[in-house]
Amino acid sequence: MGNPVAHSRSPAIHARFAELTGESLTYERRLVPMDGFAQGVREFATQGGRGCNVTVPFKIDAPGLATESSARVQLAGAANTLTFRADGSIYADNTDGLGLVADITRNAGVSLAGRDVLMVGAGGAAAGVLGPLLLAGVRHITVANRTLEKAQALVQSHSALATLQKSELVALTPQAVEADFDVIINATATSLAGAGVPVAPRVLRPGSLAYDMMYGPAAQAFLDWARQHGATPRDGLGMLVEQAAEAFLLWRGVRPPSAQVLQEMQQAT
Repeated sequence: MGNPVAHSRSPAIHARFAELTGESLTYERRLVPMDGFAQGVREFATQGGRGCNVTVPFKIDAPGLATESSARVQLAGAANTLTFRADGSIYADNTDGLGLVADITRNAGVSLAGRDVLMVGAGGAAAGVLGPLLLAGVRHITVANRTLEKAQALVQSHSALATLQKSELVALTPQAVEADFDVIINATATSLAGAGVPVAPRVLRPGSLAYDMMYGPAAQAFLDWARQHGATPRDGLGMLVEQAAEAFLLWRGVRPPSAQVLQEMQQAT
């Protein structure tokens, strides 16, 4: 469920997961009016829905509909996966960060331990991945956001975890970022809106991983920018597949072969 949602490749991913695991599952896109998310979830549950993924701009709204939330959701204040239980309760989880870390470390082969990370954006997408990035052992994360107060709030909510992990965590506006980084993650909706890259090329080190959480044509401008400035570009298709695998596991109790499905999707493009 999202707005927009026509670009989503999640139905194809879950259909392939179901095929490979022998599970019976129907997964479709649902365009939800900007002011109709809660109603859309209730209607889907009433119609017999068993669960749903939540994408922009509703990830921050999703926990408010849940009866119970995972520790990841409680930390992030955002959810991307809802499970409708037989007793009418709703369980909220956030698999975005697990998917991002898995794609970077396993599929891209880039270790996050001891690395310096710049995350651009402080909305629901950024909130969902900050905790798992800290747990992956990064040395430093700068959260850069146009509205500094949002970045500061996100940093504050994760400060205890950062201290526990012995990681540096700071908030800046994109214009104020002077340092360069090993990994740059675009967690904004700029790609989806066709807007320009929100940070200056100085944030890139030679060979830095420049990761856009969007995928397909929406991510192309960011990927081209990264390539032009000597960075290694990667879009969020792998994150999409890996977070979907975590959701599938939650719903069905079976872990699908995510690496195989990602390889098939990459070969098909």
